[in-house]
Amino acid sequence: MVRLRAHNIAVSLDGFATGEGQSLDAPFGHAGGRLMSWFFPTHTFVRASGHESESVGGGSHGVDDAFAAAAWQGIGAEIMGRRKFGPQQGPWEDESWTGWWGDEPPFHTPVVVLTHHPRSDVAVGETTFLFRDLSPVDALSLAAAEADGLDVRLGGGPTVIREFLEADLVDHLHVVVVPILLGRGERLWDGLEGIEERFDIEATASPSGVVHYVWTRKPRA
Repeated sequence: MVRLRAHNIAVSLDGFATGEGQSLDAPFGHAGGRLMSWFFPTHTFVRASGHESESVGGGSHGVDDAFAAAAWQGIGAEIMGRRKFGPQQGPWEDESWTGWWGDEPPFHTPVVVLTHHPRSDVAVGETTFLFRDLSPVDALSLAAAEADGLDVRLGGGPTVIREFLEADLVDHLHVVVVPILLGRGERLWDGLEGIEERFDIEATASPSGVVHYVWTRKPRA
């Protein structure tokens, strides 16, 4: 059975999963790189970003890397919101721009990008971006069909994660609490009071200062 999994969703101590003022040069807004400071040194990130040969030891292999690496295991497709693809709003004015991910995005699978504005699908390296205006249920159905029997990764951002949690579609949720305060931005948990009752939750502290929470969906009635 195909599972919907969200990994490496970093939030601040005050619950923000991205900062205010997202732009082309600031994917996390005023948060900068602070939410993902635990992730960038890992072997998983260094390898995926193509900088393995430039990094001493190829990146770290500790607790944070073990959690980071799990996001890529057994995944056949991804779902992401438009603002994870890029900062543009409204109609697509420049379809020549193919996202923050460069000439070889790290996904290597079909990626369903949720948007209310039509755009032609585009293949970039081994990744195909499918732009669709779909409900969470229909988006998961499409991604599962594209996943060839493997799981589907829910990539974010926080608005999309909330919508899929509200629809009770998430089977695995990995949240990383980072010891910073942002004060403003987009919260992950707004409107989800009591949702923890649906999940079994485990916590693992890392020497980097973050805490990894793994939420596993309890059997549905």
